Amino acid sequence: MGSLFAELARQASANARREVDTYVREIPELGSLDANSRARAETLEYSVWFRRRTVELAPENGMLTDDDLGYIASMGETRAGSGMSRESRQQVLRVHTALMLREINEATEAQRGGNVDELMRIMGWFAPQGERGIGAYHQGFVTVMRRRLPYVEQVALLARSLLAEDPAAAELALVAGMELAEYYEVTVIRVPDLPVGDRALESEIEALVEAHRVPLTWSPERGGGGELIVLAPRAAEAPETRTGSSLLRDLAQLLGRPCAVGTAVAPLSALAGGLERARRISGAAPLRRPSALLRPHTMADVFVELAVADVPFVDEWLRGVARRLEPGPDLLATLDAYYRHDMNRGSTAEALHVHPRTLDYRLRRVRELTGLDPGSTHGVRVLSSVVTRSLSGSWR
Repeated sequence: MGSLFAELARQASANARREVDTYVREIPELGSLDANSRARAETLEYSVWFRRRTVELAPENGMLTDDDLGYIASMGETRAGSGMSRESRQQVLRVHTALMLREINEATEAQRGGNVDELMRIMGWFAPQGERGIGAYHQGFVTVMRRRLPYVEQVALLARSLLAEDPAAAELALVAGMELAEYYEVTVIRVPDLPVGDRALESEIEALVEAHRVPLTWSPERGGGGELIVLAPRAAEAPETRTGSSLLRDLAQLLGRPCAVGTAVAPLSALAGGLERARRISGAAPLRRPSALLRPHTMADVFVELAVADVPFVDEWLRGVARRLEPGPDLLATLDAYYRHDMNRGSTAEALHVHPRTLDYRLRRVRELTGLDPGSTHGVRVLSSVVTRSLSGSWR
């Protein structure tokens, strides 16, 4: 064994004790090691073992064995089982790596520069085998998280990590048994009046999550209501469409109350921006009963309303047009059906369950009250925005 490796072997126990002391001092969740002699002894034993194993394997560039990786994974399981957070676990790995590199540097200096070949060998061993060790440690942590966390919580944690663009999402995907996609369709289902604490509803949503196995999380709002956020994997970027999905339809039917749905496509690395777009689209989209909620709205559906919402004097002008329609019989609902059916009189009257002549009367009444012909270019531009802004709930 060369002099550098001999020095590392001689200092293994002292270096391991320094590592444990650093954990206690710098990581609050491991401060209890000072009071828990058994946990401290286990941590110290593992730290000594890893250093000695490094000295055994590095000279000949030997690989960590399956038994070695199993032991490392068991430490990950122990830490997860004690309730350690992912943040503290990452801090443990950072401290361990930094100290190991510091020890190699100290051993080199103790040997007055040491043998360059030995230094290159241990550094060449440390990177790939350290990565394998970290992978095993993560796997042990994941095993416990999968066992302890209900599946719906695993999925929600994954969804929130993806939307925060947190690197831990890759690991949480393993916990939930999902593969990360290159692109996602981020869909926000806005539900203004959903009661909080409805356990029966929550149980049914959990069942849907387990059946469809896509990242989904609930974001409540103060005072009630909130958003369901769904991340549907996409193989590649493509123009946003309004195809919807069986999960969205199932969720809408399950909620059983007016919802507004917005969607936006974003790459894995930019899901926070995708959420912002989908949330704004959902906020501009009309609230509809589940029977009409078959497809989410995209930017192309509400780009006018999104722009109007940012120009208060234009928005107030449209609201004034809406007030002029109040004396008429169901004029907003009539215009909504008229535009959703591409201004086809027959299908609009059928959807409203009225005679076509009744529809004609209502459209004439709109012209009388607003001075706008609902079937003209100018009328469509103004009145369709009035309808969408009114039905979105933005003017309440």
